[in-house]
Amino acid sequence: MGATGSRSSSERKERKERKERKQRNGREEREGLNGNGGQPKTTGAFPSPELLDRLTHVQPGEHRVVTCYLKLEPRDRSRGKYLIKVKNRVKAALHALPRLGIERPLAEEIARDLDRMQQFLKSPGNLPHTQGLAIFACEGINLFETVALPLVHRSRLLVDRSPLVRELASVEDEFGRLITVVLDRSRARFFEVTAHDTREVSGLHSESTRGKRFHSDNDGSSGWGEHTYNNRIRQEKQRHYEAIARELFAMDRRHHAHGIVLAGNGIDAGAVEPFLHSYLAERLIGTVKLNPKDATLASVNAATLLVREGYERASERELVHEMLEGVGTGWGINGLGPTLKALSRGQVRSLLVNADASEGGFRCGSSGRLALTERECRDEGEPIPVLDIVDDAIEEALRQKVDVNVVYEPEARDSIESLGALLRFR
Repeated sequence: MGATGSRSSSERKERKERKERKQRNGREEREGLNGNGGQPKTTGAFPSPELLDRLTHVQPGEHRVVTCYLKLEPRDRSRGKYLIKVKNRVKAALHALPRLGIERPLAEEIARDLDRMQQFLKSPGNLPHTQGLAIFACEGINLFETVALPLVHRSRLLVDRSPLVRELASVEDEFGRLITVVLDRSRARFFEVTAHDTREVSGLHSESTRGKRFHSDNDGSSGWGEHTYNNRIRQEKQRHYEAIARELFAMDRRHHAHGIVLAGNGIDAGAVEPFLHSYLAERLIGTVKLNPKDATLASVNAATLLVREGYERASERELVHEMLEGVGTGWGINGLGPTLKALSRGQVRSLLVNADASEGGFRCGSSGRLALTERECRDEGEPIPVLDIVDDAIEEALRQKVDVNVVYEPEARDSIESLGALLRFR
């Protein structure tokens, strides 16, 4: 009996300990989701003003903050390519820590933050459904924040004295407000697509003649009857397209749209273009095939992002062509050194970045200017090494509110010598 009593007491103690561990783990998970120490299981939502304010006012003291912006487009997710990119950037960062003058205890803390970030990204369930992700980590102040983003300029990994949130803050303005209309010959559904949301805002339905082909009357007459039928169909379509154009115009008057996307079956979508007001037609970024009966918020969002990506690639080619022509007239520059100098003088109107470019460099201590060598910083303070001067150039351009264009289209990308720019003044 004594042995039985002892075993029962031991079992009660074990159950109590398991319950306490479960409660403790639950608290740690909840704390992790709030960004104060634990490992979050899911990414946060689009950056709220409160989150931006909190990150902006983080004070890490002697610690360093790891900032990671990660592209998660379909080609990046394919076969875990994004993980390979992260692993390579982490290796480069760890290798560069001694060059940055970071002492061993602090370097070990950064290494743990980098490892925690990698472990988080290894689980597909932690990834958002969006095409971008931002991570901010600092063990010393119990910081681990993840933010789903609709897009990022390029995958970047930076170690600094504060979180680098300029891209986070500019993403909504960068993406803008797009209107996507999904239509067929009798109906149209209007969607508003922004950096953090897709919602259906209105719709219209026009009267239409049933059937797609003319069938002759029983008396055998033809010719004029078929002409009348087809003319009626054509007029109905025109009235429908005019109604769509008027609704788009009214929506734009109420709230300016940065771009218009037309979606429909076959040629229906493109048929609306001639009816658009001239300044709306200038903002048409493309068309895509989508059935209004089957359209969901998710499918509209995906189709809109696909069109936007194609538009961005075409814009990249035009900008690179303009930059190369401008080199001869003094309104464009090509090359890392000249572009950094122009950026420091506030000359840059549009920054063009070779998506594959990477280079170590320095930031001059007193002036804050980016430089390729320590010698360039004489009389401008102690040179501070940076992991990748191309990434820091993007951050500096965002600070100056310069238009940033990371070029991925192969031919256009290879024409850029790491960095290039279009200038405001010569």
